[in-house]
Amino acid sequence: MSAPATTRPHLHRAGTRFGGAAVRLALPALVVGAGAGAAAVVFRWLIEHATWVFSGHADYSATHGHPANPWVPWLGAGFVVLAPAVGGLLYGPLIQRFAREARGHGVPEVMFAVARSGGRIRGSVAVVKALASAICIGAGGSVGREGPIIQIGSALGSTIGRWMRMPEVRLKTLVACGAAGGISATFNAPVAGVFFALELLLRDFTPTSFGAVVIASVTAALIGRAAFGDTAFLHLPAIGSITAPEYLLFALLGLLAGAVGIGFTRVLYLIEDLCDVLWKATRGPEWLRPVAGGLLLGALLLVLPQMYGVGYPVLERGVGGEYAIGFLAVLVVGKVLATSLTLGIGGSGGVFAPSLFVGAMTGAGFGEVVAMVDPSMRGQVGAFAVVGMGAVFAGSTRAPITAGIMLFELTGDQALILPVFVAIVIATAVSKVLSRDTIYTLKLSRRGVDLTDSAVAPARSSGRTAGMSARPLGTVLTTEAPASRALEALEDSGGTAVTVVDGDGRFVGVVSARSVGDAVLGDTDFASRSVLDVVAETDPVPESADLEDVLTDVVDATETAGLPVVDAAGRPVGWLGQADVLRALVPAAV
Repeated sequence: MSAPATTRPHLHRAGTRFGGAAVRLALPALVVGAGAGAAAVVFRWLIEHATWVFSGHADYSATHGHPANPWVPWLGAGFVVLAPAVGGLLYGPLIQRFAREARGHGVPEVMFAVARSGGRIRGSVAVVKALASAICIGAGGSVGREGPIIQIGSALGSTIGRWMRMPEVRLKTLVACGAAGGISATFNAPVAGVFFALELLLRDFTPTSFGAVVIASVTAALIGRAAFGDTAFLHLPAIGSITAPEYLLFALLGLLAGAVGIGFTRVLYLIEDLCDVLWKATRGPEWLRPVAGGLLLGALLLVLPQMYGVGYPVLERGVGGEYAIGFLAVLVVGKVLATSLTLGIGGSGGVFAPSLFVGAMTGAGFGEVVAMVDPSMRGQVGAFAVVGMGAVFAGSTRAPITAGIMLFELTGDQALILPVFVAIVIATAVSKVLSRDTIYTLKLSRRGVDLTDSAVAPARSSGRTAGMSARPLGTVLTTEAPASRALEALEDSGGTAVTVVDGDGRFVGVVSARSVGDAVLGDTDFASRSVLDVVAETDPVPESADLEDVLTDVVDATETAGLPVVDAAGRPVGWLGQADVLRALVPAAV
């Protein structure tokens, strides 16, 4: 028995609307997520083996006593001076020759690709970024693996989307799917991966993009868990219950963390500028820069070996309360300098993990100071360290949702949810007061690219509006027409979508071959149905809209091959087909 006619239009229109884009993105998102998850596994394998080759240990930052490299024992602890330079000799030419976009921390390049390049990222970037970052980190570069895997996954998503000839809107979504998958598999944090992609890259929370990114993130998480196990990538101590008066302390930590996050950003680019000036003065080839700079980084590692590589074991010890307040301060300064120097000399790696490291040490130091004032708070040093991780990350990136969710996924401790969000909201506010840019957008701003909504330069206008370029509307049906009349109208129009209006002539929707076909299949009572039962919801184009503003919407309307144009009262006045808008814009583009 068929469903009552009164319920069918809503069900059909919802299915048509969601199925149109989201379902078509489901399989590509699944493929991109699987690819990003596999890439995360391979990338971690590359880092582990590169670290073993260059240091002779699984993670040199986890060692005690500054041991020698067993491959070259005669160098003693001094091997760390040469390791970054030797690594630079390998990844420097690789980046310079094959993909210069692989230099640096990667996320700004992905943000630029989404906002300015239509989601187009060369496939070679994924390979070069994986190799260069693995060598850089393995040779002692004090950077993270999360930024690279974001760029690797995004390049994979872009390559698959371009191979499938996806329109620009969906290509951008697949880029975000790759980034989400990389974060999800690396951190075992699928929810944080979703919000990272939506909050920082797409800045879009529509159901279509959300659904595709979720599919990719979950798929990547399953692959990551199969390879690494279903455990958090960090092993943090259990946190006790939080009392009401302590929230004021977490708020104060948020103030400090916001300032530290911006300080980290400023030092990072200050050292990068200094490296640029010094290297230009030498007039040496760019590929040799990581070699010469690697010696400076090696000297820093000789003094502070805890800065070797990503440094997660050191982070865990800091959260666990194993370091005195003086050494925590040294670690904060050391990590900022080591990360800045690694990137300044042309290294390849992320700032995601370093910001967590700096936050953990800042929070732990804050907790130690609190414990000195009130010894009863000694057991809460770990809580302050964990909250500091999220707060400094939020202060440097201004991604509070991602920061809060990630910390919850890492700890699984519900008692920390409110303290974390109190601190990250305040840190984000402080960050906005102190700086217009984040650690990601500042790199682009320095190139003259501004991604903030209020400062995006308007596109060059052709002076043509949708109404000027629209063609005659053709057949129009009213809501009282039977569904059979819609089928006849489609036949008369040669399959072109037919516009439907209400009794007052206002736009209701369109009837397409697909929407009629969905209703015909399996429905023996089609002849008695109303046209409302076969209407596909479509957003019309205002006749006063600039063609440049509606180009993407029209081109992406594959089901109807265009969109209806309506006047200020919502009455259809014409039809803007895909060829119509492109033909109108060609003279303006020449």
